[in-house]
Amino acid sequence: MSAPKPIAAGNWKMNGLKASAVEARSLVEKVSQQGSGDAEVLICPPFTLLGLFADIFGGTGVTLGAQDCHANASGAHTGDISAEMIKDTGADYVIVGHSERRADHGESDAVVKAKAEAAYRAGLKAIICVGETEGERDSDKTIDVVCGQLDGSIPDDATAETTVIAYEPVWAIGTGKTPTADDVKEVHAAIRDNLVKRFGAAGEGMRLLYGGSVKPSNAEELMSVANVNGALVGGASLKADDFDGIINAYR
Repeated sequence: MSAPKPIAAGNWKMNGLKASAVEARSLVEKVSQQGSGDAEVLICPPFTLLGLFADIFGGTGVTLGAQDCHANASGAHTGDISAEMIKDTGADYVIVGHSERRADHGESDAVVKAKAEAAYRAGLKAIICVGETEGERDSDKTIDVVCGQLDGSIPDDATAETTVIAYEPVWAIGTGKTPTADDVKEVHAAIRDNLVKRFGAAGEGMRLLYGGSVKPSNAEELMSVANVNGALVGGASLKADDFDGIINAYR
């Protein structure tokens, strides 16, 4: 089986105004001029920018995604956005179960699973996030926590075409702390083993992204680790120059 196509994914979180179109256009220009190597380039801006960025990215080498969705297709859910609405903007992906959603909004594995199912229903690819806290790592619970989240968050009908897994150690997100390459290798190997045992060949083909203080200076090392099929990048994806430096790992 050929290796899964890697993804360089940018999660803008709660950042970005219409003026940020300057960075989006700059990224498109860089990818157009230099290519993206063997990687798919993905940006997940706030909901407010999906329509604008869909126009900017359309027909280019940059793909669009969202940061969350509601499990229902429609209804009385003030302030929420359905997967169908996201698909309607022109997006192809949606992140579900990010640690900040789990922490800030109390999202359980069951809620994350329902959102992933909603993504499939709408024709979106789900990026399902898992990761341990610093306390859990210090207690040697990393593998148990991560595999437990995988078991509870991934729908039974997940396939390599519909599902991407992102491992983000919570203690490394936005802190500047980064696991060693060996640490990442160990966790990604455990994730791959879990997926293959449950899904067989489909589990072998699911892309596994690493996220947590990825930046141009460490991207090449981290992206070369076994079973790492790309990155989910936070702050370093907000500036086209920085994100392009990460894409360089695949050029």
